[in-house]
Amino acid sequence: MERFKKFWSLFITFFKISAFTFGGGYAMIPLIQNEISERKKWLNSEEIFSIVIISESTPGPLSINAATYVGYRVAGFWGAFFATLGLIIPPFTIITIISYFFHDFMQFTFIQNMFKGIQAAVSILILDAALKLSKKIEKGWFAFVLIGITFILQILIDAFAWNFSSVYFILAGIFLGLFYYSLLNNVKGRKK
Repeated sequence: MERFKKFWSLFITFFKISAFTFGGGYAMIPLIQNEISERKKWLNSEEIFSIVIISESTPGPLSINAATYVGYRVAGFWGAFFATLGLIIPPFTIITIISYFFHDFMQFTFIQNMFKGIQAAVSILILDAALKLSKKIEKGWFAFVLIGITFILQILIDAFAWNFSSVYFILAGIFLGLFYYSLLNNVKGRKK
């Protein structure tokens, strides 16, 4: 009975997060952090930061990867299953319904204005997630240089409408981090 309560709690938690979030995975990060770390105390805030890194580094949408990871950490395989199921049902249902009426649906000025408002709110949620994640980054020249270069490159890519996937930024971060921190650890090892 206790395991069922945990599965149900995971399902309902991710169902709520998914049902009340527009804009995908990044917009969900503040809600995931609030529900998982602050309210439920399933994971601490450092683990939430790790979830984002792991979810971005593995194939698939960030939100689904995060739900699967949290579910697995909290209640194993079935926890991952129910957390992921809870996250998938709201958008699947909404998209299925909207797909039947989308063309007619978007003719209404009210709906168009509603979507503009949602876009503005989502951008703030993503900015909030970025600010919270930036507090967890190890402070040092390497991190600031990497952030600065990535920021400038992203602005240039957007300004000139170049076809460039953000996956390359992630891969570059992985390899540069491996190189820099391996080199740093070797230097520290030699000093001992």
